Amino acid sequence: MDREPAVCGQRPPLEPGSVGFMLTFSSTRRHAGLVAITAAALLGVCGCQAPANIEDADVPAWKEKILPAASGVVLEDSGKILNRDPLVKESPNVPGGSYSLTMACDGGGKAYFAVSSSGTKIADAAAACNGSLDVVKIKVPGTGPLSISTSSVDAPLIFAYHVVPAAA
Repeated sequence: MDREPAVCGQRPPLEPGSVGFMLTFSSTRRHAGLVAITAAALLGVCGCQAPANIEDADVPAWKEKILPAASGVVLEDSGKILNRDPLVKESPNVPGGSYSLTMACDGGGKAYFAVSSSGTKIADAAAACNGSLDVVKIKVPGTGPLSISTSSVDAPLIFAYHVVPAAA
């Protein structure tokens, strides 16, 4: 088997049947492999999305699956954001202290949660609408009404959240 000598660190052409030849893929095969991997990734992402039609979504069933059960809930809400109008929920008499806000949404984009205590904004939080949970700590300065305004520019989507005392 006559092979030309390597010049300046270049490898000589490989013969069919050699190990190096088997590992060399044509650009067509690389492209086909990339397309297959991309398609599999997209199918995996689509499996985690909210129902195709948010208006028909069963929010209570989705909330039960996505949001963990919690005790001591001082404020909670769930629903559908079908346009860009904020949805506001209030609890009238929440003691001051440290709390955890656990949020989830689905449908794509982001949902925003503006938290106010006695009419003063104390926190802004956001959740990626991909079916995962986001948790933020909030500090309520004193006893009074606590409200959360939920909105999104990526409507329609479904959301759920609850506020519970933070673990010590």
